[in-house]
Amino acid sequence: MKEKICVVIPTYNERENVKTLIPKIFETAESEGLDLEVLVVDDSSPDGTGDLVEEMARENPKVHLVRRLGKLGLGSAYKDGFRKAINDFGARILVEMDADGSHDPRFLPKIVGKLSEGYDVVVGSRYVEGGAIKGWGLKRRLISSTANLLARWLCGVKVKDATSGYRAFKAEALKRLDLEKVSSSGYAFQVETLFWAEKANLKIGETPIIFVDRVKEKSKLGPGEIVKFASLCLRLALRRLKG
Repeated sequence: MKEKICVVIPTYNERENVKTLIPKIFETAESEGLDLEVLVVDDSSPDGTGDLVEEMARENPKVHLVRRLGKLGLGSAYKDGFRKAINDFGARILVEMDADGSHDPRFLPKIVGKLSEGYDVVVGSRYVEGGAIKGWGLKRRLISSTANLLARWLCGVKVKDATSGYRAFKAEALKRLDLEKVSSSGYAFQVETLFWAEKANLKIGETPIIFVDRVKEKSKLGPGEIVKFASLCLRLALRRLKG
């Protein structure tokens, strides 16, 4: 029996992107024989992202929508999405994917497939052999490299790409990880999730992806998120010292 997969996609003003992304996900699933559903968690997008996904859900019963009141953040969107996918859809594998087109669905089968090698979590990595980044300038590369160094040195996270938002979890692994411990609401969620995964003795693997920078609008990673990320790393470093 195929294990049910749910791709969870947080959105805020991503109407034009999800219009093309969701069909690509299902094309990949069909060609690879995957039992897959898509759950969009929308934070009241003014551009009508939620309305578009609602239309898509009427045409495809494997598309689902959670509407949230206000812009509540990436981390809480994933937590809400994971809970719904596990409790309501019986998903056995949960996949994180950005809505903006930077995460190509063609890598989805490889990320999910690596779970069968005994891993509890698999990260789509830009920094292992075969991985790459397209469209970033020097500044973005330096920020990403620094963030990953902080994740390793301060937080003790062992993977090479701790900030990647393209990853897969076994549902049982998420239960062992205990999402209630993860407090980050923004992009620091990615590192904190891996921190607690390692604390829970989960087996974490990486597989290469090619990351393509956003093509329809500029990145949403601003100074505020960078400050939150640095604060998280310091907090987790203190947590490590306490044991």
